[in-house]
Amino acid sequence: MAIGDQFSGLDMQNLIGGPLRAAADASMQLADSTANFINKVGFDENGNTRKASFQFEKKSFNEDGTTNEDEMKIDVPMLAIVPIPNLQVDEVNILFDMEVKESEKSESATDLSATASGSLNLGIVKVNISGSVSSHSSNTRSSDNSAKYHVDVRATNHGTPEGLARVLDMMAASVSPSLVSSTPKDANGQELPAERKERTEKIKALRQEIMLLETKQSAAEKSLTELINKFKRTGSLQQNQYLAKLNELINEKENEQEKEPIQKTLNEINKVWNDFQMQIPSVIEMIAANTGNETANEATLSKLFVLKAANADGTQTEEYTDAAGNYYKQLASGQEAAVSAQTSLNSIIETCTSKKTEYNNLISGTGIPAPATQNLPDNNISVMKAASKLIDIIDNTSDSIAKPLPENKNE
Repeated sequence: MAIGDQFSGLDMQNLIGGPLRAAADASMQLADSTANFINKVGFDENGNTRKASFQFEKKSFNEDGTTNEDEMKIDVPMLAIVPIPNLQVDEVNILFDMEVKESEKSESATDLSATASGSLNLGIVKVNISGSVSSHSSNTRSSDNSAKYHVDVRATNHGTPEGLARVLDMMAASVSPSLVSSTPKDANGQELPAERKERTEKIKALRQEIMLLETKQSAAEKSLTELINKFKRTGSLQQNQYLAKLNELINEKENEQEKEPIQKTLNEINKVWNDFQMQIPSVIEMIAANTGNETANEATLSKLFVLKAANADGTQTEEYTDAAGNYYKQLASGQEAAVSAQTSLNSIIETCTSKKTEYNNLISGTGIPAPATQNLPDNNISVMKAASKLIDIIDNTSDSIAKPLPENKNE
């Protein structure tokens, strides 16, 4: 047989493809084992996250000189504290070596032997003759075939998958120790007398209330700011509508005498609505402090804004009323929402101030009771401040209206 014929029967497709298919199947099984581990270790039978609870003690200090022995507890997701198996097949090496050795030796040997003897008389000479014949033949054949087949598979742990790592980061960000119990002690760690202990507990409770009220106050201030800005934007839309209408009328007129009164109206309307933008916070505070929320069955805009409107013929009205249409309704609704937010903010501020006063009295040991948070007089500090601001604005507005406006003639 020729040497090349030795390779003709090899199934190279299975020799090479078989290990690769097996590696792919192994990758699927490894991924499945990772998923099973996450489901089994990370979640219970109801789909809730499994957590490991840790408890520890912490010492904290109070403003009155006492200390607290706080017992803390923290719940940590199991997946965040155990290694997650994530084996993946990284490399598959297939080595197939075949060696063919063939040697052939042919040797023939035949062993034959024959002897013969005789004599020949040649007269005087007599000759004796003898001889032998031998033959040897041999035949030898030898062959050698060898093959090597080696598959090298390497798999490594790729650590926590990227998606799971992000989920664990979000879970870790929400984990924080919680207070289980807190026992007040004196500076030396000894038990406090009943009266002192009650005072310390009240200080701690007040501190928590004040922190909560300050958070609510911050949220209320942001809400009020957004409502006032919305109120201002609605006013700007109304102002721009008037200015556009008046400019259009001015452009339609041909002589300066006809343009002059319309230009005067434009200037005054523009001034009044610009003042309105600055008046809004003070007027809202004033209305809320007086609880004179000028809203009955339907919201109405406060007369404190001293707004004016522009007529279709270029003249102005002394009052901005509901005859103005849609923008008036939006402004009245915006005022009502802002006053409601201001009233809520004032209530929070008053409560927080009262709690802070009580807290400071307990810390200082004066024992002065905090002022009541209900039935506050109408002329409290916030009202006085708002009134003062409003008076200044109205005075400035009145002065500007009383003074003649400069003439702006088109060149």
